[in-house]
Amino acid sequence: MTEFLKVSSLRAGYGEINVLWGVDFTIKKGEITALIGSNGAGKSTLMRTLSGLIAPTEGEILFEGASIGKETPAQILARGIAHVPEGRRLFGAMSVEENLMMGAYLRTQLSRAELARDLDRIYQIFPKLYERRRQAASTMSGGEQQMCAIGRGLMSAPTLLMIDELSLGLAPVLIEHLIGSLIKLNEEGLSIFVVEQDVVTALEVSQASLVMDQGRIVRQGASKDLLADPSIRAAYLGELA
Repeated sequence: MTEFLKVSSLRAGYGEINVLWGVDFTIKKGEITALIGSNGAGKSTLMRTLSGLIAPTEGEILFEGASIGKETPAQILARGIAHVPEGRRLFGAMSVEENLMMGAYLRTQLSRAELARDLDRIYQIFPKLYERRRQAASTMSGGEQQMCAIGRGLMSAPTLLMIDELSLGLAPVLIEHLIGSLIKLNEEGLSIFVVEQDVVTALEVSQASLVMDQGRIVRQGASKDLLADPSIRAAYLGELA
């Protein structure tokens, strides 16, 4: 597996308020990488910076060898990085299928047959979306909306899918279904970068993990090693070190 996202000395924030302070890490192709940390650590800011919604003030972001730190969100999406944001951010008045179609808006060369094929694949991954395809997105449950948000991201045909707060506010049975779907997608070759509030789940389903604290990556390594680390278990699971 080769490294295909590399972040070096990254600084970013909101106006005069800096949030990320010299962030360094790499993500390998073909892996699920988890990003864990306390609330306010800067995880969502990092996701937004990687997807071009926030411009870095310093540092470099390399994706498959190309510098993307100054590119627009559309350019970054076209390169193969899809961002499923915290809160899903669906178009509530539009149908589920219309929301999914929005994920393919940059793929202008798709034929009707190819678009139908890709939609069918999303419906196979998330059968509930097929049942709800004519329904307004705002009328679905939180779990169904998260499926739709992930499906919309997949419709862009990404090589790296980034998901911010995968399980926030969802019932355990829905979380289990979503995680199972992501594992299957990863087994098919999709690289995934996920922010997950359930630290045990994040470390169990991922191959590699990053720990963020106060805008810095303070640990990174194999998830199984971090899960067994007493200091990580004390900090994030409430266990005695």
